[in-house]
Amino acid sequence: MKVLHIATECYPAAKAGGMGDVLGALPRYQNRLKAEAAVFLPKYRTPWLERQRFQEAYSGEVQLGDRLLPFHIERVEGDPTGFPLFVADLPGLFDRPGIYANPEKGPYTDWVERNVGFQRAALEWLLHHDERPDLLHCHDHHTGLIPFMVQEGVEYEALRGTPTVFTIHNGQYHGAFDWHHRRILPAFNPERGGLLDWDGLINPLAAGIKCCWGLTTVSNGYLEELMKFSGGLEHLIQQEAPKARGIINGIDLQVWNPRKDPFLAHRLGRDLSAFKRKNKAALRERFHFEEERPVVTFIGRLVGEKGADLLPELFSTLLQRGTEACFLVLGTGEPWIHEELTRLTKRHPERVDVALEYNEQLAHRLYAGSDFLLMPSRVEPCGLNQMYACRYATVPIVRSIGGLKDTIPDIEQDPENGRGFAFQDFSFSAACKAVERALQFARDPEALGGLRHRLLKADFSWDRSAREYLRLYRELLDQRP
Repeated sequence: MKVLHIATECYPAAKAGGMGDVLGALPRYQNRLKAEAAVFLPKYRTPWLERQRFQEAYSGEVQLGDRLLPFHIERVEGDPTGFPLFVADLPGLFDRPGIYANPEKGPYTDWVERNVGFQRAALEWLLHHDERPDLLHCHDHHTGLIPFMVQEGVEYEALRGTPTVFTIHNGQYHGAFDWHHRRILPAFNPERGGLLDWDGLINPLAAGIKCCWGLTTVSNGYLEELMKFSGGLEHLIQQEAPKARGIINGIDLQVWNPRKDPFLAHRLGRDLSAFKRKNKAALRERFHFEEERPVVTFIGRLVGEKGADLLPELFSTLLQRGTEACFLVLGTGEPWIHEELTRLTKRHPERVDVALEYNEQLAHRLYAGSDFLLMPSRVEPCGLNQMYACRYATVPIVRSIGGLKDTIPDIEQDPENGRGFAFQDFSFSAACKAVERALQFARDPEALGGLRHRLLKADFSWDRSAREYLRLYRELLDQRP
């Protein structure tokens, strides 16, 4: 079967979050299972895309209100991602720094025109494609209008009957906009406009949920949470539950392989303890900390969604209590969190250190050299960092929510299958107790060693997830008229 993933992120071409990792791996694993999966992406001005060569696949234009938008569809030569990667070159919309924002000036304000132009270019190309895909897989609100356009768009009638899958990676963002933007949408029967509407706005996330053939989220836990908390879409998701399922993301075992990882100072051999010890020592090339103490690390965006606003007070309180640990942070985000963490490094120069940057190599080294990974998330649809940590025998300390709940059972509640330490409430005290439990556990070298070996055996590969998606695709293809 031919499957086209339509998304605004795909590692390594363009990544802002976990969706980029998913789109960089899932199609490759689906192709190993004899599917024919490709990805369709905007042509950003990212360093990776700037280095590639392209073959033109199609040239066309779409009418966005008063504006005639010419575009080119190009394929990256040589398929360096391991699957066909097509990009939409939309002059004036995506040929800019950054993905969703200018790194120096902030978010782009014409995001409605960008998203609509991208989706319409995708469908215009497919109308003229010699070998159309059997199924379209759309990702997050940026592509949420495609299931509606395929189903209701006058000019896309030839695509009607093409099954659509819509995956919610992050339901906090709906992409909603005013109805005065109706003029840039393709023609459709006004009587069907209710499929676009939610609370008086055009809501792409709601439209995707309503119109797709199959709805997925990136974990069972997150699907359950969206039915209770989804920014006003709870009733809709409950109503569409019969066509919904949670499919946990996987990780790319080629990229996250401690035995072959080119980013590591020391790769994993037969001696796991030596692997952890040597990589912890190597971290001192970048961070200041007391090597003999356990290291608790946070990797990710320093924003409230990730629970990063807890970190300054959490670290400070634990150190005041005499906790035997060091705390390292890698990431960027809210300026006030940067400032508070920087102050902590000055007060505790051998116990707290931070790298306020995005650094893929350093992230790999932290997974390998840390003892614990802290994820006190407010929201975590799936979470990949806890899976990366397990691959490198670093014990996760997580809030039991979304995909974290599905992947990291608490070892004290489930000694046979536990993979880390989990807490329920989003609170400073709950996170503090979980860290203290983890550090107490680490005082028993034998118990810690056994848990580390268990983590190495955890199966978070994309193979299982890719098979689940293919089963869903086949079910939907069987439903075609």
